[in-house]
Amino acid sequence: MTQLSVNINKLATLRNARGHNNPDIIQAAKDIERFGADGITVHPRPDERHIRYQDVFDLKKIISTEFNIEGNPTEEKFVQLVLDNKPTQVTLVPDALGQITSNHGWNTIEHAAYLKNIIAVFKNAGIRVSIFVDPVVEMVEAAKATGTDRIELYTEAYATNFSKGNKDAAISNYKAAAHKANEMGLGINAGHDLDLNNLPFFAQNIPGLLEVSIGHALICDAIYLGLENTVQLYKRALKTKY
Repeated sequence: MTQLSVNINKLATLRNARGHNNPDIIQAAKDIERFGADGITVHPRPDERHIRYQDVFDLKKIISTEFNIEGNPTEEKFVQLVLDNKPTQVTLVPDALGQITSNHGWNTIEHAAYLKNIIAVFKNAGIRVSIFVDPVVEMVEAAKATGTDRIELYTEAYATNFSKGNKDAAISNYKAAAHKANEMGLGINAGHDLDLNNLPFFAQNIPGLLEVSIGHALICDAIYLGLENTVQLYKRALKTKY
């Protein structure tokens, strides 16, 4: 069964807008777990515009499901943050400094040596590693040599094409990448722009999908539908036949 990890960055953005503690990120994480999520994801960035580094330490103390920290390991402070907190999983994302949101995966061929070295740092600390990749078979193949445990398929292109009605074209590259990952013994995660509309088709068509990380769409839906109801709707969407 595919697990749902809820990215709470957007809740932190809302909190930071007023400079106080509303919404309370720690209580929100507890509630999201209680509502049925399988994990909590955070993506701290150097400017701390949403999740702050201190949030990570505070969340580590209370999360009882899976804790997933995303970020760019070229930032030394990020690497130390992960090592200090030892989450269940670290997801390595090639974000540029100041980037609004993640918009591409690693070039696992060009950056093979770097990835192999940094992944070893985390794995030696007992942390499962996933790396962000585009749905390109060659990038999946090269990911295997880095020593990563999992890949996270970057799904913006899927979501865009699905919204245009091109669902078969939207999923084709992802299916090919997933088959290659399964063949090579890599675990498969996915995330970016997945929502209640496109999630069932994606989950149904990606063999071996272990986890999805969803934040923006889920938090937006929660404004209208309520947080508890929304978490459960996303859990149900992972099991819905399209």
